[in-house]
Amino acid sequence: MRIFWGFAAGLVFGLGLVVSGMANPAKVLNFLDLAGSWDPSLIFVMGGAMLTTFIGYRLVWRRPAPVLENSFDIPKSRTIDRPLLLGSVLFGIGWGIGGFCPGPAWTALPLLAPGTLIFVPAMLAGLWLGARIKAGGYLNGKGATS
Repeated sequence: MRIFWGFAAGLVFGLGLVVSGMANPAKVLNFLDLAGSWDPSLIFVMGGAMLTTFIGYRLVWRRPAPVLENSFDIPKSRTIDRPLLLGSVLFGIGWGIGGFCPGPAWTALPLLAPGTLIFVPAMLAGLWLGARIKAGGYLNGKGATS
């Protein structure tokens, strides 16, 4: 049952990304191009997401636990540290260059557009490399010793 609802939630999310235009890198890049061919229509997507999140979180936090889990899986760290800042910068640069973030990239993958076929493997390689760097403690100045 958990897999079914996870799939259904992913399907609704993916459809929302396609309908909103977030799966179209040109639309995203035009939104980010404030000095050029700026397309402000994605502001409505952000506004809708913020409204949905605002209402949804107030409803969810009234529950003692998620419907299909025993507890909420909430990040415990509240620290703004070097790995968080570096990851945020890399995410923003990648989004600005490719016009994709991970969700829309997965949604656009079935279209087999050349940009998507380059972006998704590069994203997976970056995630793998980031996990290795984080596990080694290199961003905290600890470094792996052997």
